Amino acid sequence: MHIEPQILERINTWLTPTFDEETQAFIKNSIAHNPKDIQESFYKDLEFGTGGMRGVMGIGTNRINKYTLGKSTQGLSNYLLEAFPGETPKAVIAYDCRHNSKTLAKVVADVFSANGIQVFLFEDLRPTPELSFAVKHLNCHCGIVLTASHNPPEYNGYKVYWQDGGQLVPPQDGEIIKVIDSLKYSDIKFEANNSLIKYIGEEVDTVFIDESVKNGSIAASQEAKDNFKIVFTSLHGTSITAVPETLKRAGFKNVHIVKEQEVPNGDFPTVASPNPEEPAALKMALELADQVGADIVIGTDPDCDRLGVAVRNSENELQLLNGNQTMLMMTDFLLKQWKAAGKIKGKEFIASTIVSTPMLNKLADAYNVESKIVLTGFKWIAKLIKDFPELDFIGGGEESFGYMVGDFVRDKDAVTSTLLACDIAAHAKANGSSFYEELLKLYVEHGCYKEKLVSLTKKGIEGAQEITQMMIDARENPLKVINGSKVVKIEDYETSTAKYLLTGEEKTIDVPKSNVIIYYTEDGSQIALRPSGTEPKIKFYVSVNTELKSVEDFKNVEALLDTKAETILKDMKLI
Repeated sequence: MHIEPQILERINTWLTPTFDEETQAFIKNSIAHNPKDIQESFYKDLEFGTGGMRGVMGIGTNRINKYTLGKSTQGLSNYLLEAFPGETPKAVIAYDCRHNSKTLAKVVADVFSANGIQVFLFEDLRPTPELSFAVKHLNCHCGIVLTASHNPPEYNGYKVYWQDGGQLVPPQDGEIIKVIDSLKYSDIKFEANNSLIKYIGEEVDTVFIDESVKNGSIAASQEAKDNFKIVFTSLHGTSITAVPETLKRAGFKNVHIVKEQEVPNGDFPTVASPNPEEPAALKMALELADQVGADIVIGTDPDCDRLGVAVRNSENELQLLNGNQTMLMMTDFLLKQWKAAGKIKGKEFIASTIVSTPMLNKLADAYNVESKIVLTGFKWIAKLIKDFPELDFIGGGEESFGYMVGDFVRDKDAVTSTLLACDIAAHAKANGSSFYEELLKLYVEHGCYKEKLVSLTKKGIEGAQEITQMMIDARENPLKVINGSKVVKIEDYETSTAKYLLTGEEKTIDVPKSNVIIYYTEDGSQIALRPSGTEPKIKFYVSVNTELKSVEDFKNVEALLDTKAETILKDMKLI
């Protein structure tokens, strides 16, 4: 196979003394024997996006390796030294269970230290929320976590956190990207100053877990906890280092861990995907729960920021909840506790994202707190806490199985959320109810909401063009009627406009621009269109709702809403 000249030119720069002999030997061998693979590895630069990098591990500009991560870290070092003159900047680094994570974390620490930056490096794998916590706890200027979340085993990634413990947001993200893009690989300082690298572990774990217990264990009595059975799986990830200990310190003793998935393993051998959004990922946990008669099943993703929850339904069968349902229950429970403690003074807020359930706004109204809705991604929720210091943040989540309890962690946090879910369920059981029944009561009180997500994968250049064209069509020829109901409002987050079709009025949407369109229909349905930022996909989020008069009517009403959501998707020719 012939390698294109411009790609060969990029490859040849990696055959210079800037790169080690092992790298050069691999490239020469690949040119001779695997030209297709080496072309794929070099045809572009792996982009440092607004939150960091994620990609396949290997040699090349389009891969995660010590040079691509080294260049990003060198750029970040340069930025830190310029942004904080007269200070010794500090960085904290964590990593997950993936292959090469420990080695790459040390490379990142070496580059920081070579630039005179004080580094705190976790001695072994840790959950992402603990990294977010550690940034503030150790008074650091930034934090890095080496993770690819729930991507396949061949991936790794690099996420950057700022002083507040939240992921990078404007303007820092764009400024840092410019600095990184201006560098050459020969600019990277790899020679570590080991006197500036301090290993950390248990001393941070203890404080983090104590804070998790304080924020997540708030209502269930010890007797309630004693009569409650939990099945937990870490899905071969980092949560095994924190969740069992957090549950233990909170007083939960009946915790059954899925042994086959307990040991961290970057191959994730027992699951097709280590993603708790996928029902198959929790199969072993559900089987164990039926064996031991557990009340709740919880599984977390490899870096422990998302959680999947299953609880007993009205027929005493284990039922998987979606991210919206878990978020609603957690938020309502926190609001109840705040109200009971007399802490709601009219200066509090909850938060969610534009593609999550609109039912969250109903909860806010019921408790007289603000509901702030932001773009997808927890960095925007974290930014709200920074932007509104006069308001107290209670909790917030998104439909993709993430939740944040309070502001001691500034990212989705499956450690504290796991504890909170168990606290809610144990408290409900002790009071003759259940997590599931309390959810149905919310639907009776505020309306029954049902969400459905359809994700279309469109690979390659043609796929990307197809996704682009779908969004162009939605803007130039917007739908007027969906499933027989008039479209009354269209929000376009790329143009920051909300159009009210019945009056012709237009309003400005006050959030950063994003390639998202949301249709609102006369009957209260919402349909959002959003291309994925990390995968070759376009996602369609449908939300439908109706009145629920009693808990006993739920099955019938749910079936009606499921049918309605399906009909909308068929009407839009998506299924």
